[in-house]
Amino acid sequence: MTTYLLERALLPDGVADDVVVEIEGGRFTRVTALSALPRGESINGSTQLAGLTLPGLANTHSHAFHRALRGRTQTGRGTFWTWREQMYAVAERLDPDTYYALARATYAEMVAAGYTSVGEFHYLHHQPDGTPYADPNAMGHALLAAARDTGIRITLLDTLYLSSGFGAAPEGVQRRFTDGTAEAWQARVADLRGDDHAVIGVAAHSVRAVPAVALSALRPHAEAGCPVHVHLSEQVKENDDCLAAYGVTPTRLLADHGLLGPTTSAVHATHLTSDDIRLLGESRTCASFCPTTERDLGDGIGPSRALLEAGAPLTLGSDSHAVIDAFEEMRALEMDERLAQQARGHWSARELLDAAGAVGQRSLGFADAGAIAVGQRADLVTLDTTSARTAGTGADAHTAVFAASSADVRHVVADGRVVFEGDHGAVGRALAAATERIWS
Repeated sequence: MTTYLLERALLPDGVADDVVVEIEGGRFTRVTALSALPRGESINGSTQLAGLTLPGLANTHSHAFHRALRGRTQTGRGTFWTWREQMYAVAERLDPDTYYALARATYAEMVAAGYTSVGEFHYLHHQPDGTPYADPNAMGHALLAAARDTGIRITLLDTLYLSSGFGAAPEGVQRRFTDGTAEAWQARVADLRGDDHAVIGVAAHSVRAVPAVALSALRPHAEAGCPVHVHLSEQVKENDDCLAAYGVTPTRLLADHGLLGPTTSAVHATHLTSDDIRLLGESRTCASFCPTTERDLGDGIGPSRALLEAGAPLTLGSDSHAVIDAFEEMRALEMDERLAQQARGHWSARELLDAAGAVGQRSLGFADAGAIAVGQRADLVTLDTTSARTAGTGADAHTAVFAASSADVRHVVADGRVVFEGDHGAVGRALAAATERIWS
């Protein structure tokens, strides 16, 4: 058994001082106020964590290999489509070994930012010419190993990719992404195995990359309650092309194929009609927003509050990893809404922490994570409340959302295991080494 004394902690009913938590088998077995301990009971030998401790956070949308692009694609002008060509240049360079090293360093950066789970949207499957590796899941296994060795839980969202755009054949590096047919994709995915720390989910890359006739391949996974993710309406061009090809919006196309529902996540969901919002809300489909990427790529500002009020839970991801900072993603959701609506106060701090925490964990298949409560997975993220950013801000939920950054994370526990103890410098050195291998 491991015991922690938390100076301040965000519990389900609010922030509390001097909280004692006990952990066995990777789960909380006791959560109580120090003052409520029976007379004479000692907590000698406990680890004291100064600062504000939060439940573990969930990064619901990641492309680990995009981390190599940071600082290299932000210069000059362009669009999402020109950025995509730069992203493809990185995709051409990776093999299972370099992918493992980059993913491990990227996941370490996530852990150091307070994430204890990640949804990895994985479509970089094969060799550069499209030939499968001797192990057809070599790249997926590299990601699973990187997550295991870093201590972050992973939902590997193995992605179906069949077309370069509404029926056009994959070309260039896209040949790495495709299995050729939905049946071949299904067969490969069937060989992947998860465990208590790794969920095997699925994804349709997008309606432009998966012909409508092939979308049915994901329906059995959705009906079985498996996490199903899809890029949705990130670009106006995708909507226009979908209307031209099928006469309906991407959201309506997914609804018509039975793919909306509470275990589905629509990633980005930026350019939606009122009917799209209704369909996502009525089906309780999650919307995975990635504000730091959406602003970096100039995608636009999605209707976050309208989706929530329609019934679609919101989660948060870091997508292209232009930034890996859970607190910046939370803050950005509110700030973007302020810009779009020209008014303040759309999201409370607690709502944003829930989106980044319990709701996101649930969308990845970890419904037993996201709260400091008995029976939950033992995740703890401790923030320094005395830094230049956080000092004097109240050491409460507002401190976490509207003041803190990933640099304030001092200690992280995931499933009862200490996975980060404040050495941000070591994370940076690992990232430098991993990216240098790719670009050299």
